[in-house]
Amino acid sequence: MKKLLTLALGLSLASASAAPVTLTYWQYEYASKVSAMNDLIKKFEAANPDIKIKQETFPYDAYSQKVASSVPAGQGPDVVNLYYGWLPQYVDAGYLQPLPTKDFPTATIDSTYAPMVKTSKMNGKYYALPTAVRTLAIFYNKDLFKQAGIAQPPKTWEELIADGQKIVKGTPPRYTTLGFGIQPDGQDYHVLREVLVRQFGGQPYSKDGKTATYDSAAGAKAMTFYTDLQTKYKLGVPNFFPGNNSYRDAFIAGKVGMIIDGSFAINTIKDGAKFDWGVTTLPVLASNPNEKDNFGSYWVNGITKNAKGDKLDASVKFLKFLTSAETQRYWLENVGEIPASRSLAADPGLLKDPVYGPFIASLPYASSTVFVDEAGQRKAWVDAINTVLLKGAKPADAVKQAAADEQKILNSYYK
Repeated sequence: MKKLLTLALGLSLASASAAPVTLTYWQYEYASKVSAMNDLIKKFEAANPDIKIKQETFPYDAYSQKVASSVPAGQGPDVVNLYYGWLPQYVDAGYLQPLPTKDFPTATIDSTYAPMVKTSKMNGKYYALPTAVRTLAIFYNKDLFKQAGIAQPPKTWEELIADGQKIVKGTPPRYTTLGFGIQPDGQDYHVLREVLVRQFGGQPYSKDGKTATYDSAAGAKAMTFYTDLQTKYKLGVPNFFPGNNSYRDAFIAGKVGMIIDGSFAINTIKDGAKFDWGVTTLPVLASNPNEKDNFGSYWVNGITKNAKGDKLDASVKFLKFLTSAETQRYWLENVGEIPASRSLAADPGLLKDPVYGPFIASLPYASSTVFVDEAGQRKAWVDAINTVLLKGAKPADAVKQAAADEQKILNSYYK
């Protein structure tokens, strides 16, 4: 009997040790990303039968708060997908653990990833890594361009305005077709901050990122130029369609001549648009044609403090898989975002691609802001834009208020 009990206990222990490790992975709900991750999880589990991945997704607007409330309580994900601009808050709060340097050498990441990825390094340590990176470009409706007699997409902002005025239909605010899809809380506030401020000769922040420096002549000119797209040139209005993605949804419906969006939107537009469309790089000012600027951003995958022991080992394996060359290529083809690897993004075939090429060509001059409170800093800009568009405030006054609001956030973090 004793031998039987010993044998049974041995089999029980063996079964327990053979049980797969289950990791919980979180990301926000974006159809192409969720679908791609489902496929990738199947591939990973097939190659690692001792690890199971449970993906959970949440609406974007509630996502950051969901992570912030769950992880400190020891709940939620082991591996989490985060916007890079949220990292300072999550690192400072202790939600994320630094990536093990034996598995993710700092020097290797510095030399092989796109330069913007360095904003994920804090105190000399990387806390998360992306599969892909993003820049901005113009998506334009070739059919509407043809109907308006426009042969080529715009290269300057002045050409964008002229083209948009040929395309727009209806009397404001009752438009039937927009020349340009204006959406301050879409990608436009990034364009205003990182592109237009620089093109008008300014800098949005000090070199150390601790001071908002756009309360300047350049900042006022940038705000005036952007808000003039609606108030002076009558190219369109925000929220032409309902929802957070109003500008993109309206473009997909064939009701907008041009929008500025990120490379992450490629597959969504490809799947939804029933017309001929193209992509071109962001415009320059005719008066300053050599000043090219763009905004670079990315989502990262990090390991939370919840992952310990076998879960930590499994999380490292999963993160290596998510950042592998194979996964980066898959992500490009199925989501549309640019590989985070410098060598993969430099593929001559991609640079020549009519859709991916304009985004990749912008990588060398794309700036990536180090946010300390992405939501609060975004609100400062969007509120400022809306005071001009909705309340008739002077652009210079709006910029001054945005800089004051954002400086309070920066001072609170860097005090």
